[in-house]
Amino acid sequence: MELKDRVALVTGGGTGIGLAIAVAFLREGARVAIGSRNPVHLKEGSKAARAAGREVLPLPLDVTDPASVRSAVDAVVSRYGRMDILVNNAGVSGRTPMTDPDDTRWHAIIQTNLTGAYLCSKQALRVMKDGEHGRIINLSSVLGRFGVPGYAAYCAAKHGIIGLTKALALEVASRGITVNAICPTWVDTDMARQGITESAAVRGVSAEEFRRQAVKAIPIQRMVEASEVGALAVYLASPRAAGITGQALNICGGATAGAGG
Repeated sequence: MELKDRVALVTGGGTGIGLAIAVAFLREGARVAIGSRNPVHLKEGSKAARAAGREVLPLPLDVTDPASVRSAVDAVVSRYGRMDILVNNAGVSGRTPMTDPDDTRWHAIIQTNLTGAYLCSKQALRVMKDGEHGRIINLSSVLGRFGVPGYAAYCAAKHGIIGLTKALALEVASRGITVNAICPTWVDTDMARQGITESAAVRGVSAEEFRRQAVKAIPIQRMVEASEVGALAVYLASPRAAGITGQALNICGGATAGAGG
């Protein structure tokens, strides 16, 4: 029970990696709130937590809206009396080629993935107590390590998350709060399936063929499990990781080993 009585907020915590992190935290004794702007995801996340024998606090949360973020953080403190851990996991993806005349998706990706992490961190730091081992864990990606054509917004946001992590870690080190990022490769989630479908269409192959090629490019020859990302997040949130801050940790099956990452 490495996180016994710690209080965590996981944004985008109703599905995918966020849900895996939330469940991993619950199993280690934490009290967990999950935030999402999608009520269906909140319902699914709550159901999954109950299936694991735990309960979460589901909160409506739009990470791009400062008022919504402040309200969610206040709700966590109102319910549990404190907040110790923030996981900035909420994110969206999609192609943003320079030939697209519509910039809507660019702005949505940057606002959700990067500005959202900034807004949530700002509010979390307002309530985190000094000297009590506060933790901020940001979800970047291997696309925060290298580029992929057609995904400029997502790559820019995930590179930005690493920069935010490093700068913020130095800013709050004197408060005893650590800030780290996790950079996963392909994880079998709805977002990954969306990316596979989009990329397959661009290349003129089936989604199954693109997935096979993607897995082949990972040295360990498989996708990373969401539960593995959850386990790494538990470690970073635990007292054992008190000396780790300002770092971006790859969980990529070796995918960045030859890319300078």
